[in-house]
Amino acid sequence: MSEPAIPTIHELFDLSGRNALITGASGYLGGAMARALAEAGANVIVGSRDGDRAEETAKELPAREDQTHIGIALDNMEEASINSGFDDAVSRSGKVDIVINNGHAADAHDLTDVSADDFNRQLANATGYFLLARRLRDHTVQRNVKGTVLMIGSMYGVVGSYPDAYEGIGPASPVHYHTLKGGIIHMTRHLAVYWAKDNVRVNCLSPGPFPSEKAPEEMVKRLNTKSPMQRMGVPHELKGAMLLLVSDAGSYMTGQNVIVDGGWSSW
Repeated sequence: MSEPAIPTIHELFDLSGRNALITGASGYLGGAMARALAEAGANVIVGSRDGDRAEETAKELPAREDQTHIGIALDNMEEASINSGFDDAVSRSGKVDIVINNGHAADAHDLTDVSADDFNRQLANATGYFLLARRLRDHTVQRNVKGTVLMIGSMYGVVGSYPDAYEGIGPASPVHYHTLKGGIIHMTRHLAVYWAKDNVRVNCLSPGPFPSEKAPEEMVKRLNTKSPMQRMGVPHELKGAMLLLVSDAGSYMTGQNVIVDGGWSSW
């Protein structure tokens, strides 16, 4: 009997024929990841709280003749919206193979003025991540196929921030954001060990400092001094790590947190 063919590097990273649902795909980092999925051959299902914005984002993604991208309304803070959005994705695309939990409802309060309600609402992002991940797990198990879940964490789920980077400019890095992202990273490990037997891989991608053009210039300058690379990241620098985690190139990876932070967490 002949040995099975060893996949080439191009085959390992190829997502042709797979349907990938990514929430928050119309955002700053989500847009880069959605584009990477499309460039790798996936049919991208763009999730956003605004269904019209999701459709517009889907239309802007690169597509070959064998690819179809769609937009759906999905609010990861609302259980009913998560379920209706996932059902819509399956109804219109036929299946979902990959879920990327990237959507995030932010809150700018810091540890000096955050209320209990603000704190609890921020943590509800993790609830939404779990509920959508479980829908993917149940869907792929029912189909008897492999599934992939990618959580989006943060380096701030692993390390504390530098108070002097924010002092005098704006609020400190939100304490409830750090709490949320640390929880998402550990939830990744928990789900990975339970769902491995179901052929569902669960990993986390944790970006470091990737400020948009809206970030205060002085704050960015201060953050640069905290990075071994002395600069901030740009969105396309997440594409390679993301593709590794959701493709067959990462088929023996589960429960991992990959940090892309210019060396920040190595100090």
